Amino acid sequence: MALISFTIFSGIFLSAAAEIRDTRWFWRRSKTPFQWLLCFPLGTRPSGRVFFWSYVFYLSRFLDLFRTFFSLLRRRKLPTHHLLNHSILIFSSFLWLEFSQSFQVLAIISTTLVSSIVYGYRFWTAIGLPSACFPFVLNCQIVLLGCNLICHVGVLLMHLLKGGCNGIGAWGFNSVLNTAILSLFLNFYAKRYLNKSKITNNGGDGGSSEGGIESEKLKDQ
Repeated sequence: MALISFTIFSGIFLSAAAEIRDTRWFWRRSKTPFQWLLCFPLGTRPSGRVFFWSYVFYLSRFLDLFRTFFSLLRRRKLPTHHLLNHSILIFSSFLWLEFSQSFQVLAIISTTLVSSIVYGYRFWTAIGLPSACFPFVLNCQIVLLGCNLICHVGVLLMHLLKGGCNGIGAWGFNSVLNTAILSLFLNFYAKRYLNKSKITNNGGDGGSSEGGIESEKLKDQ
């Protein structure tokens, strides 16, 4: 999965750079390249190299869903937000393609980059190499959610100030879904953090370390 995520990351990053270079003459007076990534011009159609990689990302979500399903068959305990996130992301990816939704390039770049790092880290620890002294996977999730939240605000501002963004209806619906995932994740993180604090107060440094390791085991995404 690390190789798949990195391949998608490299493909859409290079494709977006090429698309910006080839089409910048059309929108350069009204937007910067970063603004184009946040807000597609009205009338954008889901075709070309960028949307090819968006479609590959959409297909890869099914593979990730199958991995989650097999994890459940092995009776592994997974957080609720983890299960919902994989299901909702398939639907969100479909909306990205169907409505040429703005922000999808940045969303795919950030998601595949973090996924590559997380899967690479798991491989690193699986072969017996030392793990981080903090819940690495959980912190990667926090960074990803934080970046997505900032970008969502950016899309809204661009839509209001720059004359509209393509696929804003789908973006609004996806924002509701992402808000639900964010609330579940924050609830999970708060419980884990409070539990870790209690262990630290009751058992000292040894309890704190054990809490961090347990958090890594539960947060398998």
